[in-house]
Amino acid sequence: MEATTAIAALSALAQEHRLALFRLLVQAGEEGMAAGAIADALGVPNSSLSFHLAQLNRAGLVRQERQHRSLIYRADYAAMNGLVSYLIENCCAGAGCGADQACVETDARQKRKSA
Repeated sequence: MEATTAIAALSALAQEHRLALFRLLVQAGEEGMAAGAIADALGVPNSSLSFHLAQLNRAGLVRQERQHRSLIYRADYAAMNGLVSYLIENCCAGAGCGADQACVETDARQKRKSA
């Protein structure tokens, strides 16, 4: 993944409704959700929802498919995994690190700040 692609994806997710929308689509799985069902689940007006879906679609995080008269939206898992991989590519300077290591380092930094 290139930096410009990662920036576009992160920018699209850096908004409360779009982040909630993307999380909802990730949870919906490959079945996806119709636009009306998304609007109902999030309590977002259709006009706002269209704008947010377009932003996520342009960033490559959401796919759209017409099924009869409905538009079905799905999270693009390959794009999501690519973004996550890009973000952790140089994690821990290439050394193996897990969640426990990250927590230990965070705790150590917090103790130094509070001391």
